Amino acid sequence: MEAIRKQASKLREQVARQQQAVLKQLGHFGIEPVVVDEAEQMQLQNLYNSTRAAKHFQKDIVRGIEGFVSTSSKQMEIVRRMAEDCCKYGTENQSTGSPLARAALYFGNSHSSMEKERETLLGVLCDQVSEPLRVLITGAPLEDARHLTHRYDRLRQEVESQAADVLRRQAKFRDPATSAESSMKLQSAEAKLSELKNAMMVLGREATAAMLSVEAQQQRITFQRLLTMVEAERSYHQSVLATLEKLYDEVCNHTSCFVFILRQIMYCSS
Repeated sequence: MEAIRKQASKLREQVARQQQAVLKQLGHFGIEPVVVDEAEQMQLQNLYNSTRAAKHFQKDIVRGIEGFVSTSSKQMEIVRRMAEDCCKYGTENQSTGSPLARAALYFGNSHSSMEKERETLLGVLCDQVSEPLRVLITGAPLEDARHLTHRYDRLRQEVESQAADVLRRQAKFRDPATSAESSMKLQSAEAKLSELKNAMMVLGREATAAMLSVEAQQQRITFQRLLTMVEAERSYHQSVLATLEKLYDEVCNHTSCFVFILRQIMYCSS
């Protein structure tokens, strides 16, 4: 696909050069030149490339989130099952006063809480990051702007073809034997060229405005979605860290008590 896009880009450049050569000929032969805004043409090409690159980047983000969510969902199942086993052991053995039972219960509850945080994170990634980008990728504004650009390129080719036809008729018109019919055909061809020229200029402005709007929308929304993803991940890791710190303190406290009890038992037995 990349090779096809590069080939299409080269063909557009070749067509543009041919158009410029024909339009210079028109001016050389005294025919009203077609005003071609080369800066606008280059801007349209740059905008087309920019919006295409942004679209592919958005697809990469969506694909990455889908993979991350799929993998994380499987991990959640494993961790939740382990947390349930820990809670079950801790609950069933609380009456023994075993430090291990209490630690297991703390461990299970903490990991259940952390998996809820992870579930919230995945929801944000799907609903607030992936879905808005998916809408942009398949949205009408981008397709409409690209359609206008393609129409503009086709109209430029029509202008080139019509300009060449005017040149041929202009050359024939210099012949003294030119008939009135040929003169009328020349006038008709020149009128059509003028009409196409005006349409091309209008369409060029419309396509540029549409592409600028789409590019701005792509840049703004994609940046916002990335920021949302960073904020969601930051919040998730902060919550998980706080839970782990609390779990660590609880387990360590009971471990200290457990060690103290063992020492007392050993001391008494000695």
